[in-house]
Parts: sequence; C-alpha cells; structure tokens
Amino acid sequence: MNKNLILDIPQRAVNKLRRHLFPIDSFLTKVQGVIHVGANTGQERDKYAALGLNVIWVEPIPTVFDVLLSNISGIPNQRACNYLLAGEHGKEYAFHISNNGGASSSILDLAKHREMWPHVQFIDEIRITATTLARLVEVEQIDLNNFGALVLDTQGSEMLVLEGAVPVLKQFQFVKTEVADFDSYAGCCRVDDLSNFMHKQGFFIFRKSPFAKCSGIGTYYDIVFRRT
Repeated sequence: MNKNLILDIPQRAVNKLRRHLFPIDSFLTKVQGVIHVGANTGQERDKYAALGLNVIWVEPIPTVFDVLLSNISGIPNQRACNYLLAGEHGKEYAFHISNNGGASSSILDLAKHREMWPHVQFIDEIRITATTLARLVEVEQIDLNNFGALVLDTQGSEMLVLEGAVPVLKQFQFVKTEVADFDSYAGCCRVDDLSNFMHKQGFFIFRKSPFAKCSGIGTYYDIVFRRT
C-alpha cells in the first residue's frame, strides 16, 4: 500500500474525505453554537445548520468572504465577520493567498507543507491589520452564552489566535483546532506546543484524530480540547 496515498489527491478532496469520515463531531451536540475562525467558504454550514447551532464565521480574505456570505444567505443563526485574528490588535500582516481556493492561506510562509501538498502554492499577497478574538467579541457584541465551541482552521497561526482569545477563552467549553506535529508552516505551533498552552488555560484533549500523514515528514491532526 502506498503510505502517501492520501497525499496524491488535492487538499480540498482530503478535507472532503475528512468530513465524510467524521460527519458529526460529538462535541457539537453539547453546545449551543460555534465560532469558526478560518471559515473559507463555510463548507461546514449544512452540518452546523442540521444541528441547529448558532454560528459566527470569521474569514479574512475579502473575495472568499463574499462567497461565504452568499453561501450562508438564508441559513438561520449564521453570521459572517470579515476579520483576520491573531495575538495582537492592530498588528499588520502580509497575508499569503493560496491557489486552492484560499484554503491554505496564512500569515506564515509555507514550510514542509510544500512537501506534503506540492501542488499548493501562494499566488497572491494582501496586507491585513489583525485584531484579537477577545476584541472581536466586544466590537461585534457577541454573547458567548449562545456558543460554547471555538473551531480554528488558520493554517499554522492557531496559537496566535488562542493567545488573543485568552480573556474570553474560558467561556468556551470546547476548542477544536487543526495542528501538525512538524513545521508545516514556517514558525507554526506544533501539537505539543498547543497542548501545553491549552493545559495552562484549563483544557485537556478530548479527541485527537489524524487526517493526513506522510512518512519522513509527520502527521496532521484534528484535536478537540475540553475545558476541565
């Protein structure tokens, strides 16, 4: 068997396969809503709607954000916000836009991600001023009592987003994030870094599921943390 078989198909197809293998994340049945950072075009919108969840989508790329708005139009209790979230309010970043519909876009440069998905490249760059999740909650007047889960898919910058969320982090019961055990992006956090940080914030690993692996490089995981 080809150990790298999953890498021979486009990343978008890998994401579709991952959603098929884990159609309902068990923690979603335990919360009223989700704040999903790194929304892209809202691929999980129907799953969230089927569970009757309140949803805040956060997407930084203006053109992708427009598609997201169209995709969630008419879905009750789903709202989109056009922000880049990081660890500091007011810091400007060069945001690299990828050629796979923006799915691999990041404030970080590609590192070993190139080896796992060589067809993925950065094709454009825009300057964006970031804010923090804590400030977003304040500015957009989000009542966190209506949520309970935070989902992150920000391509290597998850730790920065969580650092900017510390003032409100303990108002979430669950945090789900995508993270690798290698340098997928330059300077990205790894599984151990993220786990140690979340432990200090009072969260432990509730579920850990690998979804992409390449011999000699490492493994990508979806990890769900639960607040103790």
